[in-house]
Amino acid sequence: MTEKSNIIIADDHQIMIDGIKDIFSKQINYQIIAEANNGQTAYEMIAAHPERFHLLLTDISMPLLSGTELCKMIKNEFPHIQVLILSMYNNTTAVKEAALAEADGYVLKNAGRGELLNAVQRVIAGGTYFSQDIVSLLYGQYHKDKMLEEQLSHLSSREKEILSLIVREHTSEEIAEKLFISKKTVDNHRAHLLQKTRSKSTIGLVKFAIKIGLE
Repeated sequence: MTEKSNIIIADDHQIMIDGIKDIFSKQINYQIIAEANNGQTAYEMIAAHPERFHLLLTDISMPLLSGTELCKMIKNEFPHIQVLILSMYNNTTAVKEAALAEADGYVLKNAGRGELLNAVQRVIAGGTYFSQDIVSLLYGQYHKDKMLEEQLSHLSSREKEILSLIVREHTSEEIAEKLFISKKTVDNHRAHLLQKTRSKSTIGLVKFAIKIGLE
């Protein structure tokens, strides 16, 4: 007889837990052996008997301890336990946080039964699984980041320095005085910045600086 993989669910919505339990009640390879309505309780249940669990299926937003914090703790203390995030958040910030927490997978809550089971199978087998919508999101963000990186690489050290001062609301006169250069030189650099960043105004330069995280 094949040994079943033991799963713990952490979600602050009981209706979600009940729905997942119903899905797995019909599976011969997996069984839900514990559930928690917040991250702290889930951690305490796992910490008490870590050897019992193979997979943590957790939401991100929960009371007391978030899913990402819970994931970090489990991966740090009990690395044999796989973690699959099941969340409603379809944005790069949430996915990046999950990835940094070393989650093994990320599935959106609007996924179907088949996708959830496929994700669990992949993750328990030691692989990873990210919903196609998430993969597309990350792919788009990657290209966006690469474009910004390319634009930034075209800026000289002096242009980056001036852009940083523009963001801090310094006038051309103030920048010239601070950098010991003429106002005309500052204006020339400003014109080059507008061209290189494809901005139409100072506001556009500020938005560009925010996007690339320039301080």
